[in-house]
Amino acid sequence: MTNLHTAGHRRGVVAAPHAAAAEDGRAILAEGGNAIEAMIAMAASVAAVYPHMNHIGGDGFWLIREPNGRVRAIMGAGRAGAKATVRFYRDAGHHEMPTRGPGAALTVPGAIAGWQRAFDAARAHRGRLPLDLLLSAAIRHAREGYKVTRSQGALTRDKFAELEKVPGFGEAFLVDGKAPDEGATMKQPALAATLDHLANAGLADFYRGDVGREMAADLERIGSPVTREDLTKYEAFVTDPLSVNVSAGTLYNTPAPTQGLASLIILALYDRLRIGDGESFAHIHGLIEATKRAFLVRDRVVTDPDRIDGPLSRFLDAAFLDGEAAKIDPKKAAPWPDPSARGDTIWMGAADASGLVVSYIQSIYWEFGSGVVLPKTGVLMQNRGASFSLDERALNALAPGRRPFHTLNPALAVLKDGRVMAYGTMGGEGQPQTQSALFTRHVTYKQPLERALDAPRWLLGRTWGSSHMNLRLEKRFDERLVDRLMSAGHDVDVLDADYSDTMGHAGAVVLHPDGTCEGGHDPRADGGAAGV
Repeated sequence: MTNLHTAGHRRGVVAAPHAAAAEDGRAILAEGGNAIEAMIAMAASVAAVYPHMNHIGGDGFWLIREPNGRVRAIMGAGRAGAKATVRFYRDAGHHEMPTRGPGAALTVPGAIAGWQRAFDAARAHRGRLPLDLLLSAAIRHAREGYKVTRSQGALTRDKFAELEKVPGFGEAFLVDGKAPDEGATMKQPALAATLDHLANAGLADFYRGDVGREMAADLERIGSPVTREDLTKYEAFVTDPLSVNVSAGTLYNTPAPTQGLASLIILALYDRLRIGDGESFAHIHGLIEATKRAFLVRDRVVTDPDRIDGPLSRFLDAAFLDGEAAKIDPKKAAPWPDPSARGDTIWMGAADASGLVVSYIQSIYWEFGSGVVLPKTGVLMQNRGASFSLDERALNALAPGRRPFHTLNPALAVLKDGRVMAYGTMGGEGQPQTQSALFTRHVTYKQPLERALDAPRWLLGRTWGSSHMNLRLEKRFDERLVDRLMSAGHDVDVLDADYSDTMGHAGAVVLHPDGTCEGGHDPRADGGAAGV
């Protein structure tokens, strides 16, 4: 299964950044499972075959559009451990949050708790497949072996110096102390055993059972600030998403602590610019300038929702958006940069003919997260807490129990023409930007889905651990457009690559009014789309 685009399916469709994960989701649909069940299978599978991008030691966020039209968000954002105080890090000699090692493994993994909420939701929508079946493909991949992708091999080499001495990393992801070659077979036996145990004991065991006990013991042994009590009391929760109306329909995204607000603001501002021609200077420039306005709002207000005064929806009110749109100069770039973040992630989508549409994003933050692999369970711990600040006056200041800022944000749109579209991407700062490119190309300017995913992309600011703050473009952009962007004041850097991983790995699934399903995934990734 290597299709990057697939359409016309009568029962359902899935899209994922790894072909094996997409095939595992398709198999669940073929077995009679619904879109949520297919997504749980893919979420587990992708942790087994794409571990540099995500793992069960990370966080996850869901948007689920139900057949009755209601959209719900499942928020699996882990909290900082009880010992994760500013003093803890100051006493260890840190002036900034560590990004690798035990000190970086400071938040509870939230993804599995999100799976449990999703599993419950699947049951409410005629889901009937048992958990052991949903996890079976992931267990097989981890136990029998998976093929190392180009990106896993390359990123292991690129980050080798940062990761080689991190507890558990070498044993799990190096071969004879070196980065694996593309195509090599690797196994994750401890992860396989953990998933097999969860398949029988239930997902809650990850926090409050044998798996949680083993994780806590390993975390304590290496000096992580996450405790057994932090694990036992953790719960994901279901809430209403943020939403905004645009000309094409209603857009949805996840609330704080994610940057979903920024993604919605970008498209709402762009909608107000009333630009008629896709791929024009006005199109690209307009989205870039809308991104700047959205990021300024995001960086001022988005943090742990427990610390936010007033609803974030006030930034999606028409009056506020009208005022922000009026600040965009159609011919000149606003000054930039502004402080930014980075990240590593996967996005996946699923839809079925019953009307269920799922947009899901799962992450360990940077490539390989903290690098810490817990030996008894095979859990690779995220480093999401690196986005905290040791400055107690900062918006995202570190404190025990606090949720860090998340670049993660799955997107979903209910369009006036009757389509429902779930879409998203990996890529830190690039997530809202790539979402806006994909949405405007496919929906606003009516490009076929495969063309919208293939088209050259841009990135303003950082991602993938880069320190670049300028505007980077894939080199397939027309030279005249590049010249116009530079003349307008954009600090442009044209990359050597036609297709760059820097631009993220995007995908989308679409439920059409006639009940057929369509899906597509990025040619920059190792995945595809499949349906039944």
